[in-house]
Parts: sequence; C-alpha cells; structure tokens
Amino acid sequence: MAQTYESLKQLFRRLTWRARVLPDFLVIGAQKAGTTSLAYYLSQHPGLVASHEKEVHYFDGGLNESVDTYDKGESWYRSYFPRKTRMKPGNMAFEASPAYLFNPLVSGRVFDQNPKMKMIALLRNPTERAISHYRMEKKSGRETLPLMEALVGEEERLSSCLRSKDYKSQAFRYHSYKSRGLYYEQLLRYHKLFAREQLLVLSGEAFFNNPKETLRQIFSFLGVDRHCEISDLAKENVGSKPQGPPIEAIEYLNDYFDPHNKQLYDYLGSDFGWARP
Repeated sequence: MAQTYESLKQLFRRLTWRARVLPDFLVIGAQKAGTTSLAYYLSQHPGLVASHEKEVHYFDGGLNESVDTYDKGESWYRSYFPRKTRMKPGNMAFEASPAYLFNPLVSGRVFDQNPKMKMIALLRNPTERAISHYRMEKKSGRETLPLMEALVGEEERLSSCLRSKDYKSQAFRYHSYKSRGLYYEQLLRYHKLFAREQLLVLSGEAFFNNPKETLRQIFSFLGVDRHCEISDLAKENVGSKPQGPPIEAIEYLNDYFDPHNKQLYDYLGSDFGWARP
C-alpha cells in the first residue's frame, strides 16, 4: 500500500511539472564532505525549500548506467521540486547532488539551464575524503582491491572511461578516490562559465566545527535571513569509525595532494589547512 501511495505521488508530480519551479541554487559537492548534513540543515530554513529527494542527479545523468536522467529533460527535473503556489515571495528551491562538482559535463549543463544559478561547494580534506570514499565502496562490495592497491592503480582503472568520456561508468563513479579530491580543476570548470560570486566554496572541517557560522555565511550568500536559527544540527549520514587507515596510505595521499592543495589555496585566496607547511 505504501509503495502504491508513493507511486501515485510520483505520478502526480510528473503530471504537474509545469506548475513547479526549478532550483535557485545547488549544493554541488564534494562527495563525502558533509552535503547530506548541509542539505538537511538548509531545509530547516523557512525561506529554503528542498527538492523531493536530496540527490536528484539530473545534470550528471543519474546513477543508473543504462538510463540517462539528463535526457529525460526539464519536465522530469521539475517534477522533483515544489509547486509554484507553495513558494512564498523570497523563497528559494534547491537540491544537493554531490557528483555535480566532479562530473565534467555538469557545469555546462547547469549554465545552459540557468546562467544565474548560485552554487555551494563543500570541500573536505582530500586525503580523508579519499579514505572515506574507499571504505564506502569496500563496504558496499563495489571495491575488491586493498586500499593501497586501489589508490596506486586508480589512474589505470580510470584511463579508459576518461578517454571515452564515459562518466557513468563504474570506475568513474566508484573508484575515483584521488580524482575527486582535485578540487582546483573542478572549480575552474565552473568559474570559466559562472561569475566567482555565484559559487560559494566552503571548508567541510569548518562546517562541522562551527555549523552555525557556516550556515550564516550561506544564508548571506543566498540572500535569506542570516539570523535564522536551525534547531536540529545533528549530523546526517555519519558512518561508524573504523580503525585508522595505514600510515603508508595517509603519507601517500598527503604527498599526492600537497601540490594540488596549495594550488587550490592560491586560487581561492583561502587556506583550509590541508597542505603541508
């Protein structure tokens, strides 16, 4: 019965797509950086209205290799957002799909739909992000290699899909542990199309250390009431804390990311504390 009810609601949303809004801003990533918690906090602001599902995965084509959600078009996308009659003056609709930052196709697709779109990128120390990503894939059964073997062999595993621009391949989505932490080149794709002031780049560590201050930054960026107090700041989608990764893996990743982190800091004019002195 519950499944039938949900199917009817989905059908209703599809049939009423013309009466629905498109998003005013996007949370574009990064994966494993706190976007689930951020989306949950933002949804508590009375001026911000979340999509029906947190991760719509429209601009990146979706998670199903055999189905391209971007080909479904704007009518499909609109069905995930609230009806215009629900939106009060000044309200903003949004969605959070963390693959948007990494997928090379997304920035151009977003620009084509709305060149004035605002976006938020929440970044996490790429060494910690890569290890968290690996653990997620290992737990899911999508990764069979040991940690160091997966890290060192990433370039070879991704070479074919990158050459063919197959961004829906399993290797690109599941085994891109280091590649997803190359934030500079990912942000550059957006800044080539959008004005710098349209993209707010934040530290995931600062967000979790002081979520209220980070939320005030975001509210100011969006132009909504920055003094709104979010009542529930519990962390969402928090995994268990397994035994620490091998020192070898940490040192390997720190060495790999160090020049990229410094390049990012020079570009942003902001130091997130990841790079070595």
